[in-house]
This record gives sequence, C-alpha cells and structure tokens, in this order.
Amino acid sequence: MEKEKALKQLSILSKKSKNMRLAVEKWNSEFQTLITTILSARSRDEKTIPVAMKLFSKYPDAKKLASAKISDIEKIIKPINFYKNKARNIINTSEKIVKEYNGKVPESMDKLLELPGVGRKTANIFLSEQGKPAIAVDTHVSYISQKLGWTENKKPEKIEQDLKRLFPKKFWNEVNPALVRFGKTHMSRKEKDKILEQIKDIK
Repeated sequence: MEKEKALKQLSILSKKSKNMRLAVEKWNSEFQTLITTILSARSRDEKTIPVAMKLFSKYPDAKKLASAKISDIEKIIKPINFYKNKARNIINTSEKIVKEYNGKVPESMDKLLELPGVGRKTANIFLSEQGKPAIAVDTHVSYISQKLGWTENKKPEKIEQDLKRLFPKKFWNEVNPALVRFGKTHMSRKEKDKILEQIKDIK
C-alpha cells in the first residue's frame, strides 16, 4: 500500500463524513477529556456528551470526583453502557491522579495505562486530543482499515503499528477521528461497504 494512496483515501473518507462533535472533543481540561474518553467506551457519543456535561457540572476536576460517592456517580452516568464499572473506574482514576500526579493527568502511555479503566485505545485517544502523535484503534478504525487494505491484521495493537508505518506521523491524529466520523455518518454496513469499495482501488 502506497502512502500517497492511503492519504487520498483518508481525505475522501473525511469529505464523505458529517462534521459532528465526537465525545472526547471540546472539554475544558485534560482531566475532563480523559474521564469522557473512559465513559465513551462502547457507548454512543450522543449519549456520552450530555452525561459527561452533567457529571462535570458537579464534579469538574479530579479532586472533586475523587471524593464523590459511587452511588451519586452511578446515578449521573446510568444512561451509558457499563455505568457501574465506569463509575468505579473514574473515581479510582481521579484518586490516583490526585495522589500521584497532583491533580494533573500524566501524558505518557505507560503512566496512563496504570490508571483504572484506561486501556491502550483510551490512552491513544487522550494523547491524540492533547496533540501528541497517536492512532487509536476502535471498531471503526479496525473495520475500515481492513476493508481498504491498510492492514491484514485483526488485533488492535498490530493494526495500530501497521497504520503508523503507513501514514506519516503528522497525519496520525487525523486517522481515528476521520474513520469514526465516517462510520457514524454512514450507519449501515451496506452503505459503508459501497463507498469503501469505490475508493479501495483509487489511483
């Protein structure tokens, strides 16, 4: 796969997508971005955003969220998937950020992965939002990358490495948002596949 061809395909995917706010975008602090990213896992952005807004209106920073009652957090975030696990994780993560990092979210992959509820995908999304070069592999990225021949792998970490080799570093932060927006714009598998087939062999 040529880099130039992949970049053309990425550009086309962006043009064929609606300009919508993703759950992890436009928050007031790095802490709010991280917590929203944890909340958004396997939950729709349109559900996650209002829940996060409600949460941060009462618990805007790590110190306040660390001292919250789990039952209160569960009540607020109940509309999203796996709310009980997520309530526990975001409180525990807040406590760790307060105790070990003086309320500031760490910005290294290794330290992020030590936080409760933070896996590699979440860490990569967070780092990308902070302007650090990263590619997060979720279901949209996995599916589209395989369909376009960007990767033959199915494991997220291997897909991530393939995409990092394929795309110049300055484009890494564009990959996940472009593919997620495309996936959310074209909801049906049939619709997505038709467009992907059209651009698969573009010169």
